[in-house]
Amino acid sequence: MRATTRNPVDGTEIAYEVGGEGEPLLLVHGSGLSKGTWRGLGYLRDLERDFTVVSLDLRGHGRSGKPHDAASYRPELFVGDVDAVLDAEGLGPVHYVGYSFGARIGLRVALEEPERLRTLTTIGGSYGDMSQAISETFFPGWQEALRSGGMDAFVDGWSAHRGRPVDPATALAFRQNDPAALLAYFEAIEGEESLGMAATASIAVPTLLLAGTDDTRRYEQSQEAAKRMPHGRFFELVGQDHGSSLLPVDEVTDLVRTFLELVAATRAAR
Repeated sequence: MRATTRNPVDGTEIAYEVGGEGEPLLLVHGSGLSKGTWRGLGYLRDLERDFTVVSLDLRGHGRSGKPHDAASYRPELFVGDVDAVLDAEGLGPVHYVGYSFGARIGLRVALEEPERLRTLTTIGGSYGDMSQAISETFFPGWQEALRSGGMDAFVDGWSAHRGRPVDPATALAFRQNDPAALLAYFEAIEGEESLGMAATASIAVPTLLLAGTDDTRRYEQSQEAAKRMPHGRFFELVGQDHGSSLLPVDEVTDLVRTFLELVAATRAAR
């Protein structure tokens, strides 16, 4: 089922879809992607066997509203978008699975609204400073590519910088973006205040942190956060960098299921 709702603060429309049966699980994609990425990679087909899966398009992405001003991409508005979708579906606490910026939003939800979450899984997540993060994640010169060449120039520049083509599902998602909206989004999140280790370490929601061994900064942050969180666990995705961390679908979903079973068993034993 596809549907839309609106963030009550600024009225931005948020598109989402729901499928499957079971405990509710929310999927939140990363920068430049969309809810279609989860379908294209096979996550929906896998997870909808066991869960009621809700996937949304972040503001500025997919079928959601695409403001062109950086002020529309403040952290509290992203948290409000998540709240709006959960409220529209009348869902209580959910299992939250977020990749990259979706993981970053999940950390904020877990810190500010822990009652919304049963568990949190971050994939390639970061709690640190985002200045220069877009150049590091994608390529230097991304602003000019978006301004002058649009999404085709961005994808081509990213592929050239990586030394290999971006996978087809990811490339398709990026090419469907509005370059002016994505530019405003990127500029906003680079200026976002970091959550920081102290705040992250205080998150009490049971949290699984996954990161690729070749995604150095996020690997180190995720490993350290898991050590400090009261209910954190870390697993590495061997041989994966940031851009490829979602590609081992079976490995990621197996880790998520195992973690959720462990959390359920721990709670039942109390």
